[in-house]
Amino acid sequence: MVKHIVMWKLNDEAKKDINNIASDLQKRFKSLLGVVEGLKAIEVSKNYNGGKFDIVLFCDFDTKDAQDKYQTHPAHLAIKEVVHELTCDRDCVDCEI
Repeated sequence: MVKHIVMWKLNDEAKKDINNIASDLQKRFKSLLGVVEGLKAIEVSKNYNGGKFDIVLFCDFDTKDAQDKYQTHPAHLAIKEVVHELTCDRDCVDCEI
């Protein structure tokens, strides 16, 4: 199993509406379940504990190959465009369990 964890810092405008943005992104990313082969679980949440990042994405994939296909899947790329408009920084961790 592969874990893909992405953390985003929202831009100043987006931070004003963090609750709605987190909810909207959760719905968008959840819509990928059953669409992206090998994607087993996906969650988005806001960070309530302060720090550099505001929003976090957790994904579980069957394999690294499934994660690679997710990265170029058109449905994921459409969401990625939305995320880029809302964020000003990003970090990511990928690991096999």
